[in-house]
Parts: sequence; structure tokens; C-alpha cells
Amino acid sequence: MNDTVDKLVIFLAKRDGIDKLVKTFQYVSKLVHWHAESTNPKMAERFKQWEVSSGLGRKAFRTGRFLTGFNAMRRSPGSTPTLRFLAVLANAGEMVYFFFDHFLWLSKIGTLDQSLARKMSFISAFGESFGYIFFIVSDFIALKEGLEQERKVMSLEDKSIEKKNESLRKIRSDRVMRLMAVAANVADLFIALADIEPNPFCNHTVTLGISGLVSAWSGWYRNWPS
Repeated sequence: MNDTVDKLVIFLAKRDGIDKLVKTFQYVSKLVHWHAESTNPKMAERFKQWEVSSGLGRKAFRTGRFLTGFNAMRRSPGSTPTLRFLAVLANAGEMVYFFFDHFLWLSKIGTLDQSLARKMSFISAFGESFGYIFFIVSDFIALKEGLEQERKVMSLEDKSIEKKNESLRKIRSDRVMRLMAVAANVADLFIALADIEPNPFCNHTVTLGISGLVSAWSGWYRNWPS
């Protein structure tokens, strides 16, 4: 499939696809608001409204998303005991994140008591950061195994050049996807830490904005149709 419009239609038909697009809106508008706040308050306010609207929209799109982690634990927990253990911890953290994110969304739009928002945000962000740590560890293990597999394939002499190149292409393609996943998870971990333990670095608008865009664009790459 070489047609860009066809690929874009398929990408946006996915829940993850539309989430990455709206996430891009959210963090670009966050950076523009920060940049324009002192020089053009009226424009800054418009971009702030776009940021808030995008954030709330993403939460609505994620309704029921916690079931993804539950299903991942049931269907594909990992190929080894270590990876299965890490997958259970990672997906459990992600389930907590998405489940309590529902209540955060409802409290922010006024359906639930708005005083619950801070507590729901903390629980959701804690589950998110917990899950990301184990996803990152799992990806680093997979990257290490990929490097070992690559060396093994390159050392084979009884395999045709064509088959060897095809095996290497698959290994390297998987490595790029793993690196994109690590980049997204590390970026999202910074955003989650800003909720759990506010500090000048993680809570700075530039840190949050760049982290959000790294996560969004890594997701674009991973979800873009091949």
C-alpha cells in the first residue's frame, strides 16, 4: 500500500490513530499557549481552550480501554516466565491507569464531584507510571534478545543471502518498533511523574510539551500502516 491518503484513512480509523492525532493537537497547543501567554494573551487563551478540549476528548475516546490490558494478560502474557511476570505487572498498571482515567474525565466535565479530580489523577498517573516501568524493562529485554538473534543470523553460513537478509530485515524492523515504544513510554513517564510528584523539571511546560509530542509521534510511527 503506497497511497498516503489510504494509509491516513486506515490510521485515523484506529482508536490509537485518532488518539495520537488529538494528542499532537493537545501538546502543540500547550506549547503555543506557553509561548504566547505574555505577548498575546487572547491568542494564548484560545490555544489553552484547544489544549483542554483535546485532553478531555482523548479521555472520552479511551472509554473501555482498560480492557485492552486485561485481554493482553489473558491472550499473550509473554514467551518466558520473566516476560510473563513483567507483562502482568505492566498491563495491571495500565489497567489501573485507564480505569481511573474514566473517573478523572467524569469529574473534570462535572458529572462527578470535581473535588475527586486530584485524587483520580494521582491514582491514574501512579498506575500509568508503574506500568510504563515494566513495559520499558520488557522492551529492553526484547532489544537485547534481538541483538543476540541478529548476531546469530549473521554468523550462519548455510543460509542463502536472500533468506538471511529477510531475517535481518524483520529483526531490525522489530528493533525500531521497540525503540519507538521505549521513547513513547519514557516520555509518558515524565508526564505521569508530573502528576505524582510535581517538580520544576517534569512540570515545566516545555518538558511536558516535548514529552507529549515524542509520545504522540512515536505512536504515529508505530501505528502507521505499512
